[in-house]
Amino acid sequence: MRKYGWYLLILMGLSMILILFVVRPLLRGRREQAIFRTNAEAMVAEQIEARGVKNEKVLEAMRSVPRHKFVPEDLIPHAYQDSPLPIGFGQTISQPYIVALMTELLDPESSDVALEVGTGSAYQAAVLSEIVDQVYTIEIFEELGSSARERLKDLGCDNVEVKIADGYYGWPEHGPFDVIIVTCAAAHVPPPLMEQLKEGGKMCIPVGSVFWAQNLMLVEKKDGKIISRNILPVRFVPMLGEH
Repeated sequence: MRKYGWYLLILMGLSMILILFVVRPLLRGRREQAIFRTNAEAMVAEQIEARGVKNEKVLEAMRSVPRHKFVPEDLIPHAYQDSPLPIGFGQTISQPYIVALMTELLDPESSDVALEVGTGSAYQAAVLSEIVDQVYTIEIFEELGSSARERLKDLGCDNVEVKIADGYYGWPEHGPFDVIIVTCAAAHVPPPLMEQLKEGGKMCIPVGSVFWAQNLMLVEKKDGKIISRNILPVRFVPMLGEH
């Protein structure tokens, strides 16, 4: 009987270890995922759809990409709020609405190849990767670019390639691009990016000074002509580099 008593104690101990180190963390992880999913649904409904974004591919991408994975750990509770958030090196992750709006303005297709200038935390690249065939994204800060590459790998975004370089000059080896999105404010539309935009392609870019007005612009290349229009006033970090 004593032997069976020891067996019972061992089994009870193993059960407690299983509960403490396997079952409880699993349940906590599922509960946290459910909370984040609820937050993402609310973000899309209240911040994005309510402001007029209608493209269902964009809305589903905004629901699907876990925004809390793209912010510093201490800002995770604020990940889904209606504002940009700092990610280090003077850079930010854009407001959810702006991410959705810029993506919708590009009207991306599943066969498209996209270029992004200003990877940051890679949130915008991840959103695009849910819609298009391939995303090439450029980040000037090596630390941000390296961490973005690892983050995308961990999340299974295998159709995104990150380059650490000056985004002003684009990525000609992979052009021309169907869509180009720029997530930092340029003083003007960079000519190299225009050259790498495919005929019939679209570029969304904030243009202006960090100290003065900036406007979000939609630029299209049609029949060899450049057509641009202002969308709305915005505030982005400046495009950096030696240009």
